Amino acid sequence: MKANEVSKRTKLPISTLRFYERKKLIPEQFISRDENNYRVYDEEVVEYLQDIKMLLTLGFTIEELLLLIKESSHVEKKALVMDKIFYIQQLEAKLEASKTFLTDVLEGKANFQTRCGLKH
Repeated sequence: MKANEVSKRTKLPISTLRFYERKKLIPEQFISRDENNYRVYDEEVVEYLQDIKMLLTLGFTIEELLLLIKESSHVEKKALVMDKIFYIQQLEAKLEASKTFLTDVLEGKANFQTRCGLKH
Protein backbone atom coordinates (compact mmCIF):
# COMPACT_ATOMS: atom_id res chain seq x y z
CA MET A 1 0.00 0.00 0.00
CA LYS A 2 1.16 3.53 -0.71
CA ALA A 3 2.04 6.14 1.91
CA ASN A 4 -1.27 7.99 1.55
CA GLU A 5 -3.19 4.80 2.40
CA VAL A 6 -0.97 4.15 5.44
CA SER A 7 -1.48 7.77 6.47
CA LYS A 8 -5.27 7.45 6.23
CA ARG A 9 -5.40 4.15 8.11
CA THR A 10 -3.05 5.20 10.91
CA LYS A 11 -4.10 8.87 11.06
CA LEU A 12 -0.43 9.81 10.84
CA PRO A 13 0.65 12.53 8.41
CA ILE A 14 2.87 11.39 5.56
CA SER A 15 5.57 13.70 6.94
CA THR A 16 5.51 11.65 10.16
CA LEU A 17 5.88 8.44 8.18
CA ARG A 18 8.92 9.92 6.42
CA PHE A 19 10.34 11.09 9.77
CA TYR A 20 9.92 7.58 11.21
CA GLU A 21 11.65 6.15 8.16
CA ARG A 22 14.59 8.55 8.48
CA LYS A 23 14.92 7.66 12.17
CA LYS A 24 14.79 3.92 11.25
CA LEU A 25 11.71 3.55 13.44
CA ILE A 26 9.94 1.64 10.69
CA PRO A 27 11.94 -1.53 10.00
CA GLU A 28 12.91 -2.16 6.40
CA GLN A 29 10.84 -5.35 6.40
CA PHE A 30 7.71 -3.18 6.15
CA ILE A 31 8.87 -1.11 3.16
CA SER A 32 9.71 -2.07 -0.39
CA ARG A 33 9.82 -0.23 -3.71
CA ASP A 34 7.63 -0.72 -6.76
CA GLU A 35 8.77 -0.55 -10.41
CA ASN A 36 8.53 3.27 -10.29
CA ASN A 37 10.63 3.38 -7.10
CA TYR A 38 7.64 4.45 -4.98
CA ARG A 39 7.47 3.18 -1.43
CA VAL A 40 5.13 0.28 -0.90
CA TYR A 41 4.24 -0.57 2.67
CA ASP A 42 3.40 -4.03 3.89
CA GLU A 43 -0.12 -4.43 5.29
CA GLU A 44 1.33 -5.23 8.74
CA VAL A 45 2.84 -1.75 9.04
CA VAL A 46 -0.56 -0.36 10.08
CA GLU A 47 -0.73 -2.40 13.28
CA TYR A 48 2.97 -1.78 13.90
CA LEU A 49 2.44 1.99 13.63
CA GLN A 50 -0.59 1.81 15.93
CA ASP A 51 1.71 0.19 18.50
CA ILE A 52 4.31 2.93 17.95
CA LYS A 53 1.61 5.57 18.53
CA MET A 54 0.57 3.85 21.76
CA LEU A 55 4.16 3.59 22.98
CA LEU A 56 4.70 7.30 22.29
CA THR A 57 1.48 8.08 24.18
CA LEU A 58 2.82 6.07 27.11
CA GLY A 59 5.85 8.33 27.31
CA PHE A 60 8.45 6.46 25.29
CA THR A 61 10.84 8.67 23.37
CA ILE A 62 11.95 7.97 19.80
CA GLU A 63 15.37 7.04 21.18
CA GLU A 64 13.83 4.56 23.62
CA LEU A 65 11.75 3.02 20.84
CA LEU A 66 14.88 2.60 18.77
CA LEU A 67 16.47 0.74 21.68
CA LEU A 68 13.46 -1.59 21.75
CA ILE A 69 13.64 -2.17 17.99
CA LYS A 70 17.38 -2.56 17.63
CA GLU A 71 19.62 -5.27 18.87
CA SER A 72 20.00 -4.08 22.45
CA SER A 73 20.12 -6.65 25.19
CA HIS A 74 17.03 -8.34 26.54
CA VAL A 75 17.92 -6.97 29.99
CA GLU A 76 18.03 -3.37 28.69
CA LYS A 77 14.72 -3.75 26.88
CA LYS A 78 13.03 -5.31 29.89
CA ALA A 79 14.36 -2.57 32.21
CA LEU A 80 13.06 0.12 29.87
CA VAL A 81 9.57 -1.40 29.73
CA MET A 82 9.53 -2.01 33.50
CA ASP A 83 10.47 1.64 34.08
CA LYS A 84 7.45 2.72 32.01
CA ILE A 85 5.17 0.35 33.93
CA PHE A 86 6.45 1.87 37.20
CA TYR A 87 5.88 5.37 35.81
CA ILE A 88 2.29 4.47 34.86
CA GLN A 89 1.68 2.98 38.32
CA GLN A 90 2.87 6.23 39.91
CA LEU A 91 0.65 8.21 37.56
CA GLU A 92 -2.33 6.01 38.42
CA ALA A 93 -1.75 6.64 42.14
CA LYS A 94 -1.58 10.41 41.54
CA LEU A 95 -4.76 10.31 39.47
CA GLU A 96 -6.60 8.28 42.10
CA ALA A 97 -5.49 10.73 44.82
CA SER A 98 -6.62 13.64 42.64
CA LYS A 99 -10.01 12.02 42.05
CA THR A 100 -10.46 11.42 45.78
CA PHE A 101 -9.55 15.02 46.56
CA LEU A 102 -11.97 16.42 43.98
CA THR A 103 -14.74 14.18 45.28
CA ASP A 104 -14.02 15.55 48.76
CA VAL A 105 -14.25 19.09 47.36
CA LEU A 106 -17.63 18.31 45.83
CA GLU A 107 -18.85 16.77 49.07
CA GLY A 108 -17.57 19.65 51.20
CA LYS A 109 -15.09 17.40 53.03
CA ALA A 110 -11.92 19.13 51.81
CA ASN A 111 -10.20 22.01 53.55
CA PHE A 112 -10.59 23.86 50.28
CA GLN A 113 -14.17 25.08 50.19
CA THR A 114 -16.07 26.19 47.16
CA ARG A 115 -19.69 26.58 46.16
CA CYS A 116 -19.46 23.88 43.51
CA GLY A 117 -20.03 21.21 46.13
CA LEU A 118 -23.11 19.06 46.48
CA LYS A 119 -23.87 20.55 49.92
CA HIS A 120 -25.17 24.12 49.82
